[in-house]
Amino acid sequence: MSRQRSPKPVRDSLPDSSGTAPIVERSAGGVVIRILEGSPHVLLIRDPYRKWGLPKGHLEEGESTAEAALREVREETGLYDLELGPDLGEIDWVFRRRGKQVQKYCRFYLMASTESEAQPQISEGITECRWLPVSDAVRTMAYDNARAVLEKGLECLRPPRDGHPLW
Repeated sequence: MSRQRSPKPVRDSLPDSSGTAPIVERSAGGVVIRILEGSPHVLLIRDPYRKWGLPKGHLEEGESTAEAALREVREETGLYDLELGPDLGEIDWVFRRRGKQVQKYCRFYLMASTESEAQPQISEGITECRWLPVSDAVRTMAYDNARAVLEKGLECLRPPRDGHPLW
């Protein structure tokens, strides 16, 4: 099966105070929850930097943040049984790539899954997926801004009812 080339990610350029135009990238991702042995567990991924975080990725042209979040979680984790929940807001950070400043904005959504076998997207540098109890997930998360999103998602949870979402 041949793999189609993905559309280019959505990027903008905005001038900064130095006169150079940083690249602005937009992404979306998910805080994925699954009930295991009666308690919520969170899916974390080990990223290309060998740090634990949340699945996320670039928006494709014409794609909404919710569509991108679902697609990216599916691609990075192999989970397809996903239920989209509330919008958890947006985080941002700045980094340098090939000598250029990049301002990244990422919107996250709470999601639920009944699947247990997550498969990391090795081709994108995702080396591991792991379901962790809530307290372990909060402690293991490497990025403070993503940890805040995780905590916001956990505040939305309520006890599961048969056939009803967790929020």
